[in-house]
Amino acid sequence: MRLAGKVCVVTGACGGIGAASVEVFRREGAKVVGVDLRPGSPGDLALEADLTDEQQVSEMFAAAKSRFGRIDVLFNNAGISPTDDGSVLDTTLEAYERVQNANLKSVFLCCKHGIPHLLANDPKGGSVINTASFVAVMGAATSQISYTASKGGVLALTRELGVEFARSGVRVNALCPGPVDTPLLQELFAKDPERAARRLVHVPMGRFGSAEEIANGALFLASDESSYVTATTFLIDGGLSGAYTTPL
Repeated sequence: MRLAGKVCVVTGACGGIGAASVEVFRREGAKVVGVDLRPGSPGDLALEADLTDEQQVSEMFAAAKSRFGRIDVLFNNAGISPTDDGSVLDTTLEAYERVQNANLKSVFLCCKHGIPHLLANDPKGGSVINTASFVAVMGAATSQISYTASKGGVLALTRELGVEFARSGVRVNALCPGPVDTPLLQELFAKDPERAARRLVHVPMGRFGSAEEIANGALFLASDESSYVTATTFLIDGGLSGAYTTPL
């Protein structure tokens, strides 16, 4: 019951990591607001919202506050990784901007309109978890240029907010998953097993992570167990970002 009495807003709640996090947060005692573009998010309250639309973001938080009386945790997890985001030489401006809006603008708006609710608590405070990625700290020859740039932006934004609000009781951390066996990854590799194998060889543990493993990391950052953790890059990547060569 590490989240007993807390109200958590999870975006991208219909996706692999989002859905697993909703389940873990509820199991640990939280009331969870699941938010997604698609209907039927898991949670105690399901909301549909386009997180690139400022009015919808503001109204989403207002609805959560109206239902439960407070908000304690923001898990800004929604994002996209489309197949038309590739090399800088091939990616169109439209594709680049679409990914930036979904992955970075949405996090900015959720922090802009969500953090005031945490500051309004008595005592004020709470936890903000922004989903970045291991690609924010590494380079890759198999580029997804806009995705990588957006996650680097999330990382920098998170550090800034973590420092800004450190004395206000609001902790802000970036959760950086490695390759995770989610429907998004499965779709990406379904037509090209060699593409998956090329990535897997770089993971020291020799496997992709599970959505539940990432959700458990989010649980730690959401709970009071991480009360002295803010402005961090919290990597859950099977050792990938620390590897030069991997075991045979």
